[in-house]
Amino acid sequence: MEFVLVVPRARLFDDRYPHGFEPFSGAERERVLARIREHGFFVERRHAERDPSLKQVIPYALFEREGEVFLMRRLGKGGEARLHGKLSVGVGGHINPVDGAADPLEAGLRREVEEEVEVEGAWEATPAGVLNDDSTAVGAVHFGLVYRVRAPGVVRVREKDALEGSFTPREEVLRLLREERPRFETWSALLLEGTLMSGDVPDVQPPCG
Repeated sequence: MEFVLVVPRARLFDDRYPHGFEPFSGAERERVLARIREHGFFVERRHAERDPSLKQVIPYALFEREGEVFLMRRLGKGGEARLHGKLSVGVGGHINPVDGAADPLEAGLRREVEEEVEVEGAWEATPAGVLNDDSTAVGAVHFGLVYRVRAPGVVRVREKDALEGSFTPREEVLRLLREERPRFETWSALLLEGTLMSGDVPDVQPPCG
């Protein structure tokens, strides 16, 4: 039985229903983080998956280095068959009670990153915005807390039978997105359209590793 961190939709968004990637302003970032910390609680995942009044919080990390984005492709042996061959730029997953340290958001991000990729050297992460897609049943019960991660060293996927990944020039990622958008997972496509395509490339500042 798995328990995941959720926030009531009404506490998270008020009367707004954002779609796609919405970058933070300084004040908005602190407001959203404060609301997650104040109103978040753990609930059984089976229940959360059926209740769109709750949003499951997913730390979602976009790895970057100078002029490049870490691009992954799901292989045939990994996870759900519907995702095989899909492209992704996000590393992330649910926050669980095991992450209930002083800051479960940072702890959950760190755990998910360390489970999915191997990073040589220090890495830095900044909360960059929110990712929301209520157009599908899966999206309606999840909420992405997007982090932009600066990783100057080598990054490798851990589950090599399920994923392959490498830093890829931004121009190539954008070409793939323009020409083959259906190959991208929905959240990854929305995030790229809201960051790389808009030219929004903020500096990464606070350390997270």
